[in-house]
Amino acid sequence: MANTNLANAKNAKNDEFYTQYADIQKEINAYLEYNPNVFRGKTVLLPCDDPEWSNFTKFFAQNFETFGLKKLISTSYAVESKKIKEWTPTLFETDSPYYDADKSRTNGKIFILDEDINNDGRFNINDLHWSYLEGDGDFRSDEVKALRDEADIIVTNPPFSLFREFMGWIVEAGKKMLIIGNMNAITYKEVFPLIRDNKLWLGATGFVTDMVFGVPEGTEVKESDRQKAERLGYIGNYTRLGNSCWFTNVDHGRRHEPLPLMTMEDNIIYSRHKEVKGKQYVHYENYDAIDVPYTDAIPSDYEGLMGVPISFLDKYCPEQFEIIGQTQGDSGKELGLKPYPRELKKLNPSLRDGQLYYIDENGIPQKPYARILIRKKQ
Repeated sequence: MANTNLANAKNAKNDEFYTQYADIQKEINAYLEYNPNVFRGKTVLLPCDDPEWSNFTKFFAQNFETFGLKKLISTSYAVESKKIKEWTPTLFETDSPYYDADKSRTNGKIFILDEDINNDGRFNINDLHWSYLEGDGDFRSDEVKALRDEADIIVTNPPFSLFREFMGWIVEAGKKMLIIGNMNAITYKEVFPLIRDNKLWLGATGFVTDMVFGVPEGTEVKESDRQKAERLGYIGNYTRLGNSCWFTNVDHGRRHEPLPLMTMEDNIIYSRHKEVKGKQYVHYENYDAIDVPYTDAIPSDYEGLMGVPISFLDKYCPEQFEIIGQTQGDSGKELGLKPYPRELKKLNPSLRDGQLYYIDENGIPQKPYARILIRKKQ
């Protein structure tokens, strides 16, 4: 599930990926369909954002009255702190009476919408007013923390290289969130326990949905990802990032839709997967659970523990299943996965303690991809 662009972004600290308006709208609509008043009377904070480039502020400002927001706040990170070399301030900034050439490079900005500034009887993006922050706009600063504490819901596409820290920053304040991250963040020790305990879940946009992001001029983009973006109608400085998804603790109806599943017997007879059809489900050698290689192959009548792909979380219904844990490294050891017999290493050098394995029909130990252990709700 590795994605070259995401890995490169982390290594190069290239965190400038701009979410598209349509992707924001699609995701937010799912929460409104479930609860039309989800944002009513709320203060929404959009850190790591800048309406000169980003669509988050534009989207919420244009829907301020429709959503019934109390206040909208967005903050941006200083250009100098981003280590951007080639940069020119926009006319939006330079034409403003607040423009300061020095602060433009070293200070972040704050944008606020909470009053009808132009007295036209409406609250929208034309009423957005801004000023420079005292600092560079780092979300870890006391200045931005104070804004976090004021907010009810935090919505953004945070820096990929700081996702773990950003998640902790929200959790320590006990705030609601809608944030974009890499699917692999599910396995982070800072994230998975929240998912297991139903304090965090995936958003309405599925893993298989292509999400396209804008990138600054000069950003290195894989040609295949650029072409995928172009096929979706995005021409220019755009890239498609695989495995991007939303993480949230705001409820939406999609997570309460139970998976339609067949019994174990019917899966063996009718499954569309060659690994399942006509075969028995294999049992792990080092843990009392069966391996289920595909989410749609989960047997509806099995009462024991099952190891399922991480992508299961995209279809997870908390009323249907409970999550027991994950089986990677220290997490697997904490669950009680038995160490593998050392003589098996000669048959499969990839074996690792803390990871599941089973013996295939040829007597070779096999290690499945990362698994989440689940059990049917009793």
